[in-house]
Amino acid sequence: MSYNINERGYYGDFGGAYIPEMLYPNVEELRQNYLKIMAESEFQKEFNQLLKDYVGRPSPLYFAKRLSEKYKTKIYLKREDLNHTGAHKINNTIGQILMAKRLGKHRIIAETGAGQHGVATATVCALMGLECIVYMGEIDITRQAPNVARMKMLGATVIPAKSGSRTLKDATNEAIRDWINNPVDTHYIIGSVVGPHPYPDMVARFQAVVSEEIQWQLHEHEGKSEPDYVIACVGGGSNAAGAYYHFLDNTNVKLLAVEAAGKGIHSGESAATSVLGKEGIIHGSKTLLMQTNDGQITEPYSISAGLDYPGVGPMHAHLYKTGRAKFLSVTDEEAMSAGLDLCKLEGIIPAIESSHALAVFEKTSFNPTDIVVVSLSGRGDKDLETYIKHFKL
Repeated sequence: MSYNINERGYYGDFGGAYIPEMLYPNVEELRQNYLKIMAESEFQKEFNQLLKDYVGRPSPLYFAKRLSEKYKTKIYLKREDLNHTGAHKINNTIGQILMAKRLGKHRIIAETGAGQHGVATATVCALMGLECIVYMGEIDITRQAPNVARMKMLGATVIPAKSGSRTLKDATNEAIRDWINNPVDTHYIIGSVVGPHPYPDMVARFQAVVSEEIQWQLHEHEGKSEPDYVIACVGGGSNAAGAYYHFLDNTNVKLLAVEAAGKGIHSGESAATSVLGKEGIIHGSKTLLMQTNDGQITEPYSISAGLDYPGVGPMHAHLYKTGRAKFLSVTDEEAMSAGLDLCKLEGIIPAIESSHALAVFEKTSFNPTDIVVVSLSGRGDKDLETYIKHFKL
């Protein structure tokens, strides 16, 4: 069985491009060109050069000694938090801005939840001198104020989404509307492995640099290139897709995906898509989706602005359905506590998204000889306000 995308744009039963006719030309232009452009040696050269000199890759694979001692296993952290802009998001935006330029686009739109993808998009637009419009839910604008300020400093226009739950889902809806109205000169940089084909595959390929590095870095540390486990948090799922990519077909490597259970899986305030979701279509792709019996999307909730998405990328829906990845759910409380734990044991303040992945060690036991790699997808600067409130610091 393959866990990668097929030529029709599906991972098993999930994926595809379910789009209004008015979007067809935009998506089709991308579909016909993305693999060809990515394979060009000039593209590869520019992409890798920017990852090295601008983003600061490779990001370290750090052996977390005190964390390992506490949980009696070998824990390595893949330090995506050390990238320029503070998260894994920049890997994808660098790739997509180079793609947009080669397709002759000079206006860029994006959606953002936690603001990290918005900042990463605004960053690459400033780098390349392109116009940047970021759609962001009104609620997220309030809870991620430092990132909004960053985007504006970088020259982006931030437009609030005021409908629905006023979070990530609604920002995505607004961005899609914009793209329908501006098909010729605009490229939509989607920030996760979601959306119509070819986005889930294209974003996964740009993020695959994460697992590519894990292989040779682990070899340097341990003399073997495959870990026993790779753990990552999943909202839409781009950091997980990047961390899993080169291990998808290697079943010796166990994949753990961690979703946000919010105030409890069945509390009505959760984003645990794998448990609560049914097959459905959101933002142009067929996937697992939290919805009512008559197919209305239910509002997700998480203390982390990057994980409160009602669906999950089609790759992850497939990994869940086939059992290739084991999905776990972590509550706000468990995630916050794991985040503070990392601060005190390793001197690293993680993003609340990444804290969800770290909370697994309280819920699952590993063997002392297991090599466990955790994708530390982002740093916690953007979440200090939430940490301060939660712990009354």
